[in-house]
Amino acid sequence: MNLTHVRRPALRCLPILAGLLGLFPALPAWADGMIPETSVVIVKEADGEASIKVRNSDTSTALLHVTLQDIPEDPEPLLFLTQPVWRVEAGKEQLVRFILRSEKPLQTQRLKRVIFEGIPQTAKAAEAGQARVGVSVRQNLPVILHPKDLAPNREPWTGLQWSLADGKLTVRNETSYVVRLAQELKLLPGNQAARLPRSYVLPGDNITVEVDGPVSGAPTTVKLFPATVYGFAVDAFEAPLRAGGA
Repeated sequence: MNLTHVRRPALRCLPILAGLLGLFPALPAWADGMIPETSVVIVKEADGEASIKVRNSDTSTALLHVTLQDIPEDPEPLLFLTQPVWRVEAGKEQLVRFILRSEKPLQTQRLKRVIFEGIPQTAKAAEAGQARVGVSVRQNLPVILHPKDLAPNREPWTGLQWSLADGKLTVRNETSYVVRLAQELKLLPGNQAARLPRSYVLPGDNITVEVDGPVSGAPTTVKLFPATVYGFAVDAFEAPLRAGGA
């Protein structure tokens, strides 16, 4: 059984990842409730499965409800859970297991999402004689499916291709990697802004967006703000910009 575990480094989190994922949303704020041990689940095709520990940080027993979600761009069901609901005691951990069920080998990384929801058990306050209703807290994490024969890549954003034509910026991802990055972009020199529709670029994506205002001068690079596979921001990266949509 493959346990996906990583220490969360003291790096800044991307603001973009907080509302997404519609693939990739922002990293969850680690509040009370059900807390996953890591900010992303990576399922390696070579292993066929992955596991993650989820801790009930509340002071009372709660139900852990786990839901898998497909992103709009990739609705193919490729994962299933060994069990969707658990009863987790206060301060205890539950191991959640993911099983890959692809009928054919993965050719590229694939992106899914998983929601961990803690549902406090409704209880009667005996002394007060009133019902107590708990409020559920959700953690929404990305799930990356990694092909068996694909080498790890710590800087997948370097493989993106950028071009500018008629006031429109286009990014193409001809690599096999899912790239996470902030939606905000800057054209240099000139510092003109553009914004991606989402905080991830999938393998095979070809995304075109409008540049804010008329393009002045002759931009030569695009400044992007990438994130690691675990969603932590790294130094800004300047990619060469091709003119004429080449």
